[in-house]
Amino acid sequence: MGISARELAAATPATRDRYVDLLRVASLAVVLLGHWLMAAVTADGQVGNLLAVVPGLQVATWAFQVMPVFFFVGGFSHALAHRSRPRYADFLRARLQRLLRPTMVFVAVWGAAALVLQLSSADGGLTGVALRLVTQPLWFIGIYLAMVAFTPPLLRLHERRGWGAFAVLAGGAVAVDVLRFAADVPFVGFLNFAFVWLAIHQLGFLRADGMIRRPALLAGAGLLGAAALVALGPYPLSMVGMPGEKVSNMAPPTLALLCHGLWLVGAVELLRGPGARFVARAGVWRAVVAANGVAMTAFLWHLTAMLAVYGVMLGLGTELPVPATGAWWAQVPVRFLAAGLLTALLVAVFRRFEAPVPPAPASAAGGPVAAVGITLALLGVLGLSLTGFGGLLTGHAATLIAVPVTAPAAVAMALVGWLLVERAGRTAVRG
Repeated sequence: MGISARELAAATPATRDRYVDLLRVASLAVVLLGHWLMAAVTADGQVGNLLAVVPGLQVATWAFQVMPVFFFVGGFSHALAHRSRPRYADFLRARLQRLLRPTMVFVAVWGAAALVLQLSSADGGLTGVALRLVTQPLWFIGIYLAMVAFTPPLLRLHERRGWGAFAVLAGGAVAVDVLRFAADVPFVGFLNFAFVWLAIHQLGFLRADGMIRRPALLAGAGLLGAAALVALGPYPLSMVGMPGEKVSNMAPPTLALLCHGLWLVGAVELLRGPGARFVARAGVWRAVVAANGVAMTAFLWHLTAMLAVYGVMLGLGTELPVPATGAWWAQVPVRFLAAGLLTALLVAVFRRFEAPVPPAPASAAGGPVAAVGITLALLGVLGLSLTGFGGLLTGHAATLIAVPVTAPAAVAMALVGWLLVERAGRTAVRG
């Protein structure tokens, strides 16, 4: 029998930074609610984006696009984890088990469902839309895998250069956008998937060593920088991707998104005092511990829950109001409640795959195998986020950077990568 959230909360050492755990849970909760709200499903089963229907709401993404906070928290956690497990294969396996195991179960379940639906020609309407959409959030997992993979060298660079290491990555993001927008160099923008997100991740290293001493300056510089870039440059207002837009701040990430990340990191650091006092309450901390234990499972299945709610509504003949009308807004609490309950049910079914596994010691000998494994896993997960499960049997492909990839190939890469990371740990134990 596993340890309960109450027992884990009671056993928490006084030295643990509970505010970081609160930020992790809060940022993922905002992402889930944001996805549920932005989905503008019409009576014919098409899924649009509320931010495209009501462009004035795009400014709200400057507060609610909180993925930078999650990656910032990841940097903090990875710094501590690597210092306690300095061997590469050991570090990778320990960090990835609770990430890849639930992800591969999600891929297996949806892959099997997609195969059945397409063989039975039942993949039209909202079902077909779901086959395309449910994998889109996997881009986050792919980026997170890259952050784990690059933690050891970037942490060493941080320990030598401090803020200089962040400046190198931020400078790379500036150079990429100059080449992309001023020189029109093809494909160069994809490099900012690394430069922008790893720069924000690097801020977590700085926090772990107490080097973010002026959060107000960081927040102000980021906010002013993002505002200037949007006002004067080719950057759109929205900090999330919009359908049909020529330039996105998210895919690939831009310098404007990096500035947005600086603003958010500075803002959450300014709230550190009251946030720490809030999460120190026994009831709040128990809730945070419980939520952290199922956060990845909830993230993976929340779109499934939302689309299932809309599917049931359409199947029962429930009227779906025109998005953004008064009737549509009045229906939001009901849809949120239904999606939340269904997500909780899916979490209850699949949470065991996120349960921590007792750590096994590894050796340096497993490092090369683990490196190959995580590379394949992140490429596979990113590829699947682009292809979806639609067209699984027809050879539908999407372009990952400059290479076409199909869903079966992406699934194979992710699976082989995961098995290699696992093998690296087991081989080291036997050795």
